[in-house]
Order: sequence, then C-alpha cells, then structure tokens
Amino acid sequence: MERIGYNDIPKGMFEKLLEVEHFLNDSPIEMKLLELIRLRVGQINGCAYCVDMHHKELVHIGESDLRLSGLIAWEDSPFFSQKERAVLRFTEFLTKMGNKPVTDEIISPLFEYFDKNEVSYLTLAISQINTWTRLMKTFKFTPGKYEVKKTELESERIS
Repeated sequence: MERIGYNDIPKGMFEKLLEVEHFLNDSPIEMKLLELIRLRVGQINGCAYCVDMHHKELVHIGESDLRLSGLIAWEDSPFFSQKERAVLRFTEFLTKMGNKPVTDEIISPLFEYFDKNEVSYLTLAISQINTWTRLMKTFKFTPGKYEVKKTELESERIS
C-alpha cells in the first residue's frame, strides 16, 4: 500500500503549520497546559506519534508520572485542577464534536479562568493538534523516534 512519505509532503506545508505552533507556544497559555491538550488529543485520535512526542515534551518540562498516567481518565482522576478540567472538557468536545454546536455549557466554564483572547488561543491549539494527528496518521509517522529539542541553556549544562 502506498503512503505519503516525509519527502513527498509539499514544500512549505509543515513549515506553515510550525509557524502556528510557534505562535501558540509564544501565547499566554502555559506550555504545560498546551502540551496536556496536545497529548490528550493524540490519545483521543489514536495518534501514536503524537502521544509519544507530547508525552516526552511533558516529561521534559517536569510533568509528573501520576498526572501523565491519569490523563487518559482525567474525569475520574483527582490530579487535575478545575481550570485544567474545563480545558480538557473543551478539548474533548472540539475533538469529537462532529456536527454538534458549541453550547454555552461547553464554553462558559473557560471564562472563569481565561479571557476571550486566551480562549481563542486554546481553540486554535485544539484545532491545530487535531490537524497534526490526522496528518501523522495519514502519513504513518513512526512513533518512538521523536527527541525533545534542548534549549541552548540546557545544552550548556549537559556539556
């Protein structure tokens, strides 16, 4: 069966998606929360590459094993704050929404913790990782190969 390999992807496609990633990473949303969103969407969509990548990123930024293992069942887990629960609920809804409307019941809890700009960033982050999961599954990127990029400061400490 023929698949699209990395070298077959149109030039500039990943670069444009990465521009959005950098935009989100520079947003006022905490990196740990962005990575929780990314990992949860990877789990929901069954994207092994994304789960591997974002699990590694979360470990790198100090997320606990307890919370990482509890994310799959976050609704029944005591390890997540009300703020995180509101975001995870919104994340799950947008990821599985199909043709359902986004009701006040879904979006209103976010405004207890975030302003309109931040909710916009969250919405884009969820949409973006859903795009990535679909691409990675279509292109069959191999999980396990992702390596966290170290900052210059981290690299200096290791040397």
